[in-house]
Order: sequence, then structure tokens, then C-alpha cells
Amino acid sequence: MAGREFGHREGPAPAQLHYTWTPSGSGDSGARFTAVGADVPPGVLREAERLIGYERPERTVAEHLNGFPTVFSFSELADGGRLLSRSVCTGADAGFHAHAFLLPSGTRLPDGVLPISTWESPRWAQAAPPDGRPEPVDRVEPSGLLRKEALVAFAVSRAGWLAPFFADLRAVAADPGAGQLVVVEHDSADVARWIALACTVLPREQAHRLTFTTYTRDPRQARQQLVGALPSSESVADDRRYRVHDRTSDQPSGPVSDTWAEVCARIWCAGRPDLFRDDPEDLGPLAVSALVAGIDLRTDARAAAASWAAEQAGVLPDDTLTALVAGLCGGPVPHLGSRSASLPGEAEQAALAALLARLDGRVTAAVSAPLAARVLASAVLAHGPVPALRAGSLTTRAHDDLARDLAPSLRAGIADTNEPAAGRPLALLRAADLLDVDCQDQLPELAERLARELVDASASDGASPAVGRPPALLDAVHTHPELRVALFGSLDTLAAAEPAPVARALKDSELPLGLQQSGLPHLRMCVAPAGPDDRLDRLHGLLRTAGVSPHADPTVLRTALRLTWPGGELPTGQEASLLLKELGSDTHRAAGTRELLIEAALAAPPDDPGIPALATDLLRCFTTELGPGRRTALLLLEFTGLLGTGSEGEEWVGRVLELTSATAADPVPDTVAERAFQALAWRLLEGAAPENELYALARSAEPRLLAAYERAGRSERVADRLRTGPAYVADRFCDWSAFPGTYPAWDETRTTLLTKVLRPAVRALSVEDQGAVEAALDHAGRGKLDAFRAWNRPGALGRLAGRLSGRGRRVEQPGG
Repeated sequence: MAGREFGHREGPAPAQLHYTWTPSGSGDSGARFTAVGADVPPGVLREAERLIGYERPERTVAEHLNGFPTVFSFSELADGGRLLSRSVCTGADAGFHAHAFLLPSGTRLPDGVLPISTWESPRWAQAAPPDGRPEPVDRVEPSGLLRKEALVAFAVSRAGWLAPFFADLRAVAADPGAGQLVVVEHDSADVARWIALACTVLPREQAHRLTFTTYTRDPRQARQQLVGALPSSESVADDRRYRVHDRTSDQPSGPVSDTWAEVCARIWCAGRPDLFRDDPEDLGPLAVSALVAGIDLRTDARAAAASWAAEQAGVLPDDTLTALVAGLCGGPVPHLGSRSASLPGEAEQAALAALLARLDGRVTAAVSAPLAARVLASAVLAHGPVPALRAGSLTTRAHDDLARDLAPSLRAGIADTNEPAAGRPLALLRAADLLDVDCQDQLPELAERLARELVDASASDGASPAVGRPPALLDAVHTHPELRVALFGSLDTLAAAEPAPVARALKDSELPLGLQQSGLPHLRMCVAPAGPDDRLDRLHGLLRTAGVSPHADPTVLRTALRLTWPGGELPTGQEASLLLKELGSDTHRAAGTRELLIEAALAAPPDDPGIPALATDLLRCFTTELGPGRRTALLLLEFTGLLGTGSEGEEWVGRVLELTSATAADPVPDTVAERAFQALAWRLLEGAAPENELYALARSAEPRLLAAYERAGRSERVADRLRTGPAYVADRFCDWSAFPGTYPAWDETRTTLLTKVLRPAVRALSVEDQGAVEAALDHAGRGKLDAFRAWNRPGALGRLAGRLSGRGRRVEQPGG
């Protein structure tokens, strides 16, 4: 228990105090200092008197004085000095004698010994010096009671209490506000042993400062950090200010979370207190020392040792590393069904892997191979990260043992569908390769999962994922031709069904697609570079890249179309017609692209001029395959192309209305209906509308058609014609003043056009153009000129409505 200096001076021989209490009736009864060194200040005497008293235990008088406890205390004084004292009972009548050493602030005992080391030292006087003059003490011999062998035996006998005690000790020693530590034993000598254990595990500086007493009758009156008590002492077990360890009644509290305390306990029980010779507060090197000494540690301590060693691997000697690896990897390598209890925890596994990463390839295989075997086996069996070992990381024996023991787990892990295939299964495949475990039969299924993950990742975020670039995957496809062929085959199958996600997944991918010299037409199209801006040229380029004619394999046409028009895009009417004529209806049927062409017609915007011709082609090519709703929609689209031509026939409004309402169960798409209404509106506004068509429009009560007619009438195109064509003005006046009162919606539409469109246009005409308008209306007859003049007078529009209403019914409304 000899100590070392840590910047404190030993100073001259410490001053001494002797204090005696004699029962009344004797010659010198009462309490008094019987000998005091010359250098002791009076204030210290008053403070010391309160510290070195003695209270007998509340029990039957002992037969021998040795049965009374010894109060051995190390206390802090107000001036920063320390008082080391020993108080013993001197008789059955409760007399006692106290002997104390005063250590001024900044000094220690001679030779720098720890205060607890002087327990029962022969330097302690049993009585005051006869002449009242203490003899100077330049040396305080340690007590034989605290020799290593005795303390180890004591520690083993208290094994279950050690770790909880050390945990509380560290808290109390580090923080003055953490409370006091109370140890209850039957014998104050055992408390002294606890103190000795404590001072050994603490950093030396803290051990020199630790205050203690081996006995007090009331712990609440004690000022020291570590307080000893007997079972008869006042109990403080329910007081949260005290950390009580009652060896006389309590059972050990079980494992503690303080890893350092647990390591200290194991070191003492192993009989190796010499391992505390360096700074014992640092868990990492302490745990390393314990493992090197062959002491088995808990998994959290092993993790701490491995982490510290990984940081210091560059400076630790080879013999230390060898012994440490042996300590970390003691016992057989774990394998399924034999040593599952020896599997490391997650933290230990990570620390072992980090240590292996520092050692593998930097030290001889004889040093690192046991660690490599342990890390690999634990990773496979405990589901941890699989290390990337080199061929030289394992010895031949370790290789063969691992191959035998881990083969079932490796194969099961590779086939585990709960894991992302590009993660752990690929890492396990690499480990299987290292151990020469045959997994060829599992490669097709693994490849299919890898392909699916690539595509799913791309479809989920719309971006090129990193799945195609992890080193493990790239290494696997280069190392395993069977995996590469199966992976590319699976990707080609997925490309036939989902080309756009596959193309995104493989964009900027480092997968060696060039190693496959033939086949994979869909995959080849997915990785082809971007083609020309013209989409039909791009389509033809993709088909050439596929290397297969769409007539021989129609599925390549479907893939090429989806890559050319991705994300729901559709060909224009002209593009769709060219595709249909170029490849033929049979090819589109076989490729499953017929629906794309039909959708291109039905969902096209109204301004696509190629749609009517496409509708005609679709009706011709797929006569027997169109349902009633689609056939009607295509007929309607076809008819929009006939309006304004010699094939338009008659009753345009009636035909459009009939087609748009033909199948209530399968209605015409809104885009088609809107296109038809817009085309019909423009046809009615082209020139002088036939009277029967205009009447059909007025009576239609179709809000969408009337809305389309009004939008067209208010367009800039109509406004331009009104500004430049007097005859066109006359036509529009005839149309928009016709059939008043036929239907409220028609009256609203025509009145809006008369007011908002025609009146501003007429007022902007020159006198000459207005005359031309009136001439055209006079030629039309039936009172049109008079109606126009009445309408064109300022403020006459309201009055005109009634007159036009009566005249309109008599003159313009057909019979029936």
C-alpha cells in the first residue's frame, strides 16, 4: 500500500495530538489533551476535539477491549489541513485514548504512504507520553493487516458487494455533493479493509484526499466521505443522502451499470491489484490490462478495451496486442448451437470490428487471425455488420473451422428475404467466397431480389439510386458470372414491364453491362444514350439498339414506346398514325400498344390536328375490338375532321349531340366531347350558319356546347373577322338575334355575344363599312335591316329584345 508523490511535499515530521477521556472517580477524570505538538494552532485543537471523540456501541460490555471498534479517521480541517487519528477504548468503563497526526495543507505522511495504510501501525500510541511531549515521527510503517494476500481474500469474500461499492465510491470521490458512502460491517477492521480496497482503485490523488472513518455510532454526525458503522449504529438506510452498503444483512445487489466498477471488482477477485498501478480511472487501459492478464470481463468492458486498443494500436507492443486478442477471443469461436452465450453484444461487436480494421494487414496473421475469426463468426451469428476480410486474414485452421461451422448460417442469411439484398446478403456472399462455401444455387434468387430493389428504389424517389454503385454489388457481379447473368436477365425482364424505372435505376450505374455481348434487348434500350429530339427518330434508334425486330418480338416495341413517351406522355395524332401505319395493327396487338394509340386519340388536346385522321385509322384497324364507348368517341373525333369539308353532311349539331350522349353507361371522355363541341362551334361561326343547325343549337340546352360557342364567339379570331368583314358582321347579327325565347341559356348566350362582342365591333366600323353591313342585312330580308337599325341606336338594345322575340317566332321558328 506504499504510495507515490503527485506534486505534494511530505514536509517535516507531522505534529501529534494525544487526547484522553477518563471516567469520573479517577484521579484525572474528564476529557483533555494530554500531549500536543508545539506547532498545533489553538483553533485546530478545538476542531480536532470534535473529530477524535469516541462513542461506545450500544451493546453489552465486551469481555475484552479488542471487542470494541477502533475509530480510525482521516478528516479534512477548516484550514485545508488533514487530521489522521486513531481512537480506542481503554477500559470497560468507557474511557478512551486518541492519537492523531496533523498534516498541514499540501503535505502528506512520511514516505507518501496512504493514510489507510497506517491502520494498526506500531507508530500509534496506546497512551499519552508520560512527559506530555510526543516524540517526533519521521516514518509510519504500514499495517500488516492490509497486505495484498489479506485484501485479496477479503475482496473474494465480498465479491457480490464490490462492484456496487466501487460505483458509489467513484461518485462520492468525484463530487462532494454526491452524498456519503456508509459501509456496515460487524468489525471496524473490515471497514478498514473496504477503505483500503477503495484507495487502491481510485486515482492516487483522489486516494490521498479521500476522508473516512472506520466507525461511528451515528453516521449523520460524521463529516467524512466514507463512513464505517456497526449493525448497532443508527441506521440511515432510508436517507437518500447516504449510499449504504450493509454487508451484515443485505444480499449483493446484482450487476451494476458502471463498467469501471465492475472491472475493478473482477480485478480484485482475480488477485491482481497490481493492475491499478497506473491511473485506474481510465476504463480503456484498465480493461486492456485485465484482459492481457487473463481476466474475463463483461461484454461492455470488452467493448471499452477493444475501442481503446483500436485507438492506440499504432503504439501498443506486439506482445500486448497478442495477449489482448487472446483475451478478447478466449475460448472456441462461437458457432450455431454450441456457444450462443458467448456471442458479443452490439457494442462489443462494433469495437472488435474496429480493432480488426486497425490490425488486419498491419500485424502478423498469428496476431490478428483469432480476432478476424471471432469478428466474422459473431457478425454472421449475431446479425452484425459483416467485415470485409482479406484472403490472408485467416489461418488455414480458422478458415476450415469457420467454413464448417458457418456454412448453414451463411446460406440462410443470403436467402433471408427480410434483408435488403444489396446489404447483408451480399456481404454474406463475400464471406462465403472467402470461406469457399458453395452458394451457386442461391444466386438466381438473389439476383432477382437485387434487380427488384434497384427498380423499386428508383420508382420510389424518381432519382437514380446508389443501389447500383455499392462496392459489394459491383464486386459480386465481377466475381460471380452466374450472378451477373442472372441479375441482368432479371433486369431485362423488369425492363420489359417497367422500362422507365429501370432506365432511371441504371442511369450513371457502374454495373458492367458491357460484359454481356448478346441478348437483353429491353435492358439495352434502357441504358441507351439519349436520342434525337424527334421522338419517332428516337424510337427507331431504340429499336435498332434492341437488335430485335418488333415483328419478331413485339414486346420490344412496347418497351421502346414507353421509353420514348415516359411518365404518361402520349404520342401526337400524327405520330400515332405513323406508328400504326408503319408497324401494322397486328404488331401493336401483339405488343400490347394498341391501348396507347387509342389513349393518344381520346386524351389529345383540342389543338392537335392529327386526331381526326388517327380516329379514322383506329376505327379501320380495330373494328371488332372497340367497345361501344370508345367506338362512339372515335366516331365523334372522326366527325370533327369532316366538319367544313364536303363530307360533313347535314345535321351537325344533332349528330354531335347524339354521339356525346349515346352511351350513358360508358360516356364519351370529356376531352373528346370538348373537342367536338369546340369544332362544332367554330363550324357554326365560320359563315352564315344554316338555320336548322342554329335552331338545333338554340334548342340543345347543352351547357357545354353553348359554353364552347360563346368562347369561340368571344375569341380574337372572331373579333378580327368582325373588324374586317361587314358581311361577317351581318351573319353574326342574324345568328345572335335569332330564335329569342327558345331556351333561357340560348338567350343568355346570344345576348352576351350581341352586347360584349358585336356592339363594340359595330361601333368601331367606319361609316362605309356600316353601310355594307346594312346592305347585307337588307339583302337577307325578313326585317333584318330594321331590327339591326333599332338595335344599333344608343340605348335600344333593351327594347329590341321584345320586338325580336315576337318577330322571331313568326318568321324564323320552323313548324312542328
